[in-house]
Amino acid sequence: MILPPYAQILGIELEAGPGAPVLAMPFGPRVLGRPGFVHGGALAGLLEIAAISALRHALAGEARDEAVVKPVNVTVDFMRGGREKVTRAQGHVTRLGTRIANVEAVAWQDDRDRPVAAARMHFLLA
Repeated sequence: MILPPYAQILGIELEAGPGAPVLAMPFGPRVLGRPGFVHGGALAGLLEIAAISALRHALAGEARDEAVVKPVNVTVDFMRGGREKVTRAQGHVTRLGTRIANVEAVAWQDDRDRPVAAARMHFLLA
């Protein structure tokens, strides 16, 4: 899977594993918000890329990997401050219709069960 240029700007990399891709974003000056914390926009960008990656993974399994994916709605919940650590994220397709897909994504640092942010996204499939 090829990540978009924005992912490269944030330093996001894919981690190998089964199922939907897990993305990792290292802490550094590119994602720095207030001192010692990850910027909320960088977290939202990571979640969006994780959601799109999960959707692309699901579409490839249905032989629809050429579909154009357009975000319709994005809601991000920030649950705690992301600290000076690697932040990981993974998306999960909750509904895959013929025209609309619903995807949830979660970002965490040390413990997947203690997310720093989560997002719900709706995509138009064209």
